[in-house]
Amino acid sequence: MSVHAPFETASSPLLENKAAPADAGTALAELAQAFSAFKETNDARLAQLDARLGTDVVTEEKLARIDAALDGARQRLDRLALDGRRPPMATGPVPRDAAATEHKAAFDLYVRAGESGGLKRLEEKALSAGSGPDGGYLVPATVEREVLVRLARLSPIRALASVRTISGGQYKRAVSVSEAVSGWVAETAPRPQTASPTLSELSFPAMELYAMPAATQTLLDDAVVDIDAWLADEVETAFAEQEGTAFVTGNGISRPRGLLAYDTVANASLVPGKLGTIATGAAGAFPAANAADVLFDLVYALRAGYRQNAAFVMNRKVQSTIRKMKDADGNYLWQPPTAADRGATLLGFPVAEAEAMPDASAGSLSIAFGDFKRGYLVVDRTGLRVLRDPYSAKPYVLFYTTKRVGGGVQDFDAIKLLSFA
Repeated sequence: MSVHAPFETASSPLLENKAAPADAGTALAELAQAFSAFKETNDARLAQLDARLGTDVVTEEKLARIDAALDGARQRLDRLALDGRRPPMATGPVPRDAAATEHKAAFDLYVRAGESGGLKRLEEKALSAGSGPDGGYLVPATVEREVLVRLARLSPIRALASVRTISGGQYKRAVSVSEAVSGWVAETAPRPQTASPTLSELSFPAMELYAMPAATQTLLDDAVVDIDAWLADEVETAFAEQEGTAFVTGNGISRPRGLLAYDTVANASLVPGKLGTIATGAAGAFPAANAADVLFDLVYALRAGYRQNAAFVMNRKVQSTIRKMKDADGNYLWQPPTAADRGATLLGFPVAEAEAMPDASAGSLSIAFGDFKRGYLVVDRTGLRVLRDPYSAKPYVLFYTTKRVGGGVQDFDAIKLLSFA
């Protein structure tokens, strides 16, 4: 039987929107099978093109179905890997210091019954502000850490970038916009004074991000429900989606500044403070001949010191197009994960899927490549706040949850963009 037989019809089990496999091994095997079928069908499509017969409609439809199944298998594998890496919330009689235990008990009482006296006393004791502009109280440190860990798994740019925690409203750092002058000298030769580097200041303000999960009073009255875990579950996806968009396209006004919001310039004419771009040579598309060459150009536009820890960032549609590409030896450039805890690779580099990245269109910056750990900085202000609102949506209780986060490019040499122009 052909390896891609399960994908022959739209009613195939592997093409249905089914539940996740029972374990990561099953998901990995399913992904490998889907990619094998994808390669075989795409090879048939390329053979039709080489024979100047044009592609068969049935072949194109089959390839699209397999591509969708491949995406589904990869997403299920990513979810299983995420669940396996997620640390459990601290429950039961685990060792805690007295202050942490008191804070957790006071917060639990506030969430369940609206009693805020305990939290007020704790924040007065700690000499911290009891409320921000919109009110609210700090959640226990264990909940804040759990939310940040989950965001690092779900938000693609946060997972790649440097993350710094601050206690103020913004983070500033000095960067050099010109290299310091140096040179070689003999042992007894004079040391002439060298020119000093030119410094510039980068500022990363922490903006306010909010979510407003709702709960019934019945759920809150249930002593078995872990309030800490419930709150983390409710806000993680909302925060991750907003962050994921802001870190890519945010304009820096009331939100972080995304990597695509900065000025760009052709990489051959790179200047400080702008991101370098490589053009595909075709508006809104890869070039018709040797399409993969522009990906190699993008990789080698980055200096060797940055390439060691570099990764690609693109959305699902652009990744789907690249899956069909081969190198000069006939090997597919995109490769599926080799293990359940690994991601897909392109030219040997990891691929991060960020749906906020634009589709390929005329002049779009649809692919980013670089060392995001050195290139992009995420700033978290300490403190996750919750304001209980039992009145606005009766009979539900709303929990206005806020965190302060900022972000921006900190090293413009570390990230390159592919321009479809």
